[in-house]
Amino acid sequence: MLDFPRWKLFTILGVCLFFTLLALPNLFSENTREKFPAFLPSRTVNLGLDLQGGSYLLLELQIDHYMHEQLTSLVDGLRTELIAKKVMYQGLALNDNVVSFTLLKQSNNVDIKDVVKGVNSDLDITDKGNGRYEVGFSANSLKAKKLQLLEQSMQIVNRRVNESGTREPIIQRQGDNRIVLQVPGLQDPEHLKSLLGKTAKMTFHLVDETADMTEVMHGKVPVGTRVLFEDEKDSNGKDIHIPVAIKTRVMLSGDMLVDAAATFDNQTNEPAVSFRFNTTGAQKFAEITRDNVGKRFAVVLDDKVITAPVIRSAILGGNGIITGSYTTESANELAVLLRSGALPVPLKVIEERSVGPSLGADSISAGKQASLLGVVLVMGFMLINYGLFGIFANVALLVNLIFIMGALSLFQATLTLPGIAGMVLTLGMAVDANVLIYERIREEIRNGKSPFSAIEHGFRIARGTILDANVTTLIAAILLFYFGTGTVKGFAVTLAIGILASMFTAIILTRLMVATWLRRTRPKTIPI
Repeated sequence: MLDFPRWKLFTILGVCLFFTLLALPNLFSENTREKFPAFLPSRTVNLGLDLQGGSYLLLELQIDHYMHEQLTSLVDGLRTELIAKKVMYQGLALNDNVVSFTLLKQSNNVDIKDVVKGVNSDLDITDKGNGRYEVGFSANSLKAKKLQLLEQSMQIVNRRVNESGTREPIIQRQGDNRIVLQVPGLQDPEHLKSLLGKTAKMTFHLVDETADMTEVMHGKVPVGTRVLFEDEKDSNGKDIHIPVAIKTRVMLSGDMLVDAAATFDNQTNEPAVSFRFNTTGAQKFAEITRDNVGKRFAVVLDDKVITAPVIRSAILGGNGIITGSYTTESANELAVLLRSGALPVPLKVIEERSVGPSLGADSISAGKQASLLGVVLVMGFMLINYGLFGIFANVALLVNLIFIMGALSLFQATLTLPGIAGMVLTLGMAVDANVLIYERIREEIRNGKSPFSAIEHGFRIARGTILDANVTTLIAAILLFYFGTGTVKGFAVTLAIGILASMFTAIILTRLMVATWLRRTRPKTIPI
């Protein structure tokens, strides 16, 4: 065990050098790191919200809003399908998250369940007797849908936050309908809340030119038509809301957009937003504009008409521009929303916290002091109790700390205050492995064995105990990471990295240093 072939020696030293290079950027400022050669690593450890300050938002998915929207769409879909199948019905309406209707006459032996499943396969249909049916989402499909909505929302939140230029947000799920968002370094969350408070669901509709707006405003809305409002400014510069009757049929959906950017209108030189469809969207956009020349075409964003121009000619190429009362900032914000995609369900901010940079600096200072004090005390204990072998253990301890910082930088893990606690804990556990080895060596010496034999047996016998102890702790760290959230995960990450590093430094690196000293000095006794 004390024999190290040349390849093994170079491998150990190479691993140490690799992690040293990874940890090195943490000692330099950002300006200095930018001057590093391209082949050198430049990543640093990301500091969490509790260390550098920032904003914390707890977002809740408005599932009820989504369900109401889906069931409202289901009413229209069922009406169209029943009419197409020539099925006589009455009382088709949405009540208490259930769509109900009554069959008057069923012709052509149409199976009503097939009709409903043709509209949406995730629906359950209940026969209430006397021709009355109720349609709603099944429990299994609703549970699966909630999970899907949560995953989609997390992805879009991540894209929106990153599009806004914020670095390394922490986004985690909480339960089945909440998202925790932490943005280190962001002190004013208002812009972030503005981005996340909009679903950015964009659709294109034809304007119902036949609708009598006087009757519409008195509640007499034609079937297949809905009333939305367009914001404009009057001659005095005041905001006014213009009612627009649009057809409920979605001619084109915003999910076919592939790009959006803030620009300026060539005619008015005012801020605007340009957009571009994918191939399928471009073909549909060309067909719609070709077939509806002279008609108004409304662009709807989050149930508000943002523009409703008249189609002058067919628009080919899949490019378009959205004009309105935009500032440069609002045009940029709309472009970000459209690029990142529409949220499948609205998000509500139910908790908001801000951590000031001074408090984060205090946390870093306290963490540094605790880490430094812990390292000094541990190194002093090892030096006093084991002399030269204590120096070997202390060198391994410093390498262990370098490994942790290098691994955190490599994986871009976020270091939190509990993470620092995990780091201090693993440093104590690292020397614990050396204590087991050294005490075993002392025992072998007391039994009369030679220095070579005592060290050989000490490392070999203690290795099994060290592996068992560290593996069980590693399992606990993995479970903490899997089931924990937020700062618990930060603790688990540093704990797991520290355990792996301590096994390397205690079992391999310390043994290398002891074996090298032993071969060169050939001592008669061991100073331990």
